[in-house]
Amino acid sequence: MFEGEMASLEALRSTGRVRAPRPLKLIDLPGGGAAFVMEHLKMRSLSSQASVLGDQVADLHLYNQRLGEKLKETASAVGQPAEPQHVTKFGFHTGTCCGFIPQVNEWQDDWATFFTRHRLQAQLDLIEKEYGDREARELWAQLQLQVPQLFCGLDIVPALLHGDLWSGNVAEDDVGPVVYDPASFYGHAEFELAIALMFGGFPRPFFTAYHRKIPKAPGFDQRLLLYQLFNYLNHWNHFGPAYRGPSLATMRKLLK
Repeated sequence: MFEGEMASLEALRSTGRVRAPRPLKLIDLPGGGAAFVMEHLKMRSLSSQASVLGDQVADLHLYNQRLGEKLKETASAVGQPAEPQHVTKFGFHTGTCCGFIPQVNEWQDDWATFFTRHRLQAQLDLIEKEYGDREARELWAQLQLQVPQLFCGLDIVPALLHGDLWSGNVAEDDVGPVVYDPASFYGHAEFELAIALMFGGFPRPFFTAYHRKIPKAPGFDQRLLLYQLFNYLNHWNHFGPAYRGPSLATMRKLLK
């Protein structure tokens, strides 16, 4: 869990687009378990810096795309300094945890395949194991056939994501906004916005600033539902059947 978080913080910080606590050391504790030491930041709830954070998160999501564009421009140049590596697949170089649930981040060429297999199916497998919920099983059997259609005509460039960007994982200090507790991977930028709209959500200026740089693509609202489904399923697996209703309701909406 901490190794994935440390790798995520390092990846986010390496872009220079968002601020996150500097990870310092992982420690195996003698009595079992582990500790994660990182930079101390005196943080408070995000408020006045919401617009700045929206701007920064958009830049984070555009970082890998712009890196690819820059590499194409300099491909024919000789003796160029080494650039950060452009990523062409979806996934991450190590496993991470969203909450306490481990996530597989094996690289995939296709986003719909990655998201369906390593996010939705993984969560539904846990629900099947724990609850054996027939309605969830039946709805998913129908929905998984329709998932690819939600991405028709989209050219999705892998974007480095925070991976769990809800209001409890962002803050601000006297310098500006801060993000923490990431579960990063390279995915579709829109995935990030789903949980930012849930569980309290972010102030409106965050989204205004974000969409100024990354406008909504056709079909955005339907895909947002799909991404929110992942978060409801994840909460069902963490906190129990209180999240069964929202999970199944979201699946039904997507099937309409």
